[in-house]
Amino acid sequence: MTSDGGRPPTDEERFGGVVEAYAELTRRVLAGPARLGRTRLVAVDGPSGAGKSRFAAHLADALAALAGGARPPVVHTDDLLDGWDDQLTFWPRLDEWVLSPLREGKPGAYRRYSWVRQCFLPRPVPVPAAPVLILEGVSAARAVVRPELTLAVFVTAPASLRLARAVARDGPEILPELRRWHVGERAHFDADDTATRVDLVVDGAPTLPHDADRYYVRVR
Repeated sequence: MTSDGGRPPTDEERFGGVVEAYAELTRRVLAGPARLGRTRLVAVDGPSGAGKSRFAAHLADALAALAGGARPPVVHTDDLLDGWDDQLTFWPRLDEWVLSPLREGKPGAYRRYSWVRQCFLPRPVPVPAAPVLILEGVSAARAVVRPELTLAVFVTAPASLRLARAVARDGPEILPELRRWHVGERAHFDADDTATRVDLVVDGAPTLPHDADRYYVRVR
């Protein structure tokens, strides 16, 4: 089978994506400008269950390998939510505890929310003013922070798979809250136009064969 013009189809045409190396993406990040003080802020956004945490972890590992072991901090927005109802309104807390200090070249710190105890834990989690900070979670690449991002990534996957992943991870008892969460995130992404504003869209459930520890599949 050939594509238009008689040439063989590309991987992007056959599988809907292209395999790219985390190592190359790390070079792109480090070559980019630091827009949050001295820190290059990378946002990994996308709906719940899409594979954001996995992508962020592999990118952090690749950055550590390139830098000789200095792994960049990864902040998960779920750790800053004051429960399910704080899905999008947590941002002032993130800005006060983490982003504002980094703008001034100072370390930040936040208190992690315990979803079991339903409160913020007393021990602060330090966030150094490192060369790179990875911010992972729903709305991480929202419009208000885009001017300070070195790279914005949106990870996507089919809704049925995302739901199954979340239930497998957290149990079926979360289904009522999860369905409400999905409505909220869809409304946010539509209003924010996130997926068309990012630098990179990644397939969180690719069919294209690849080594998932070293490579990811770019959709756009």
